Amino acid sequence: MKIGLQIDSFKWPGGPSEIAPTLGRIARAAEDAGFDSIWVMDHFFQIRGVGPSTDPMLEGWTTLGYLAALTQRARLGLLVGGIHYRTAGLWVKTATTLDILSGGRAWLGIGAAWNEEESRGLGFPMPPLGVRFEMLEEMLQITHGMWTGERGSEAAFEGRHYRAGRLLNAPQSLSRPHPPIMIGGGGEQKTLRLVAQYGDAANVFGDPPRLAHKFAVLRAHCERLGRPYGEIERTTLQDLRISPDGRNGARTPARVIDTFGELSDAGVQQVIVSLPDPEDLSRFELIGRDVIPQIRGL
Repeated sequence: MKIGLQIDSFKWPGGPSEIAPTLGRIARAAEDAGFDSIWVMDHFFQIRGVGPSTDPMLEGWTTLGYLAALTQRARLGLLVGGIHYRTAGLWVKTATTLDILSGGRAWLGIGAAWNEEESRGLGFPMPPLGVRFEMLEEMLQITHGMWTGERGSEAAFEGRHYRAGRLLNAPQSLSRPHPPIMIGGGGEQKTLRLVAQYGDAANVFGDPPRLAHKFAVLRAHCERLGRPYGEIERTTLQDLRISPDGRNGARTPARVIDTFGELSDAGVQQVIVSLPDPEDLSRFELIGRDVIPQIRGL
């Protein structure tokens, strides 16, 4: 099993001037500990459940570019991008750029989005959910066209929401056949069908029984479409509170390993964790020493 880190808050001691150096220390500590991937959210306001909307939030792609320069091994991505924030071709060009500048470590994370508050606040038009799913499918079709061959298919695309005259992508991504496409969400009729048809990974929330059910639905979509289920990486985002002794609601390393085992039994192949106060780098030392070596065989 693999483990990733989601950095979902930038409210750290020292204020804005300390965000960059703190973020760099966190990313290097995670990579040194053995984390396989590092993710940031694609939001412009802080989201409910993490903090008030006025808390600091960084734009995702720019942040990933900064992390690419500070890391060497961990893969990098948005968990996950909001389809209506950028045009279809820009999604692919930006992910390609990150892939090249990181030495082939980019993911393209994408989803139908949900946060109306920030869209209305900053003036992003937010179509109805059904329209956003139509946009997402067309974007995925354009993505596969641009990530075809040495410079893209160069064909035109005519859809309901996007019209592109030339799907040129030069330079082409280093990741072959292309950077993996992660589609976020557990919707059984639309989202998981899109994963089976266009994606390389699914990111689904929930406990082990819920995840097992969602992956069974994904498998059924794969069988109907003739897609090998084993080609799709199955991931989940989980909060993780860990300490050596398990005090104050945290889990001991042994309990974390048991939890990862339960997730593995449900079909999860990569657990992406969100840590409270990641600027406390001792947590990465603990996970790297007492958790990661034990979960590799799951």
